[in-house]
Amino acid sequence: MKLHSIIAVATICLLVLLAGVAEACPTCKDGLAAADSQGANLARGYFYSILLMLAMPFTLAGSFGLYVWREFRRQQRAASTDLSPPEVGQAEFGPGHLGMNPGLRQSSP
Repeated sequence: MKLHSIIAVATICLLVLLAGVAEACPTCKDGLAAADSQGANLARGYFYSILLMLAMPFTLAGSFGLYVWREFRRQQRAASTDLSPPEVGQAEFGPGHLGMNPGLRQSSP
């Protein structure tokens, strides 16, 4: 129990000490944007790079989900066409029987 309390106190102290460092990033970006036009371009670059990094996991997950969904649909369509009743005129014999496909010659019995 004593070890757990030491780890908890050390973690809290570390978080309090690093809070100032974590707060510096947005402040530096705003300071660069206000200083000069080149700093504004740099801040705009930071902004777009952050947006790209935030969007990338959602883009990848969405692309993978779309791929899986389309594959399931393709398999369902293939399974439904396999189970569909035969069309009129193709009863048990399929295409090419009894002159349905004029390109094939029918053998005489």
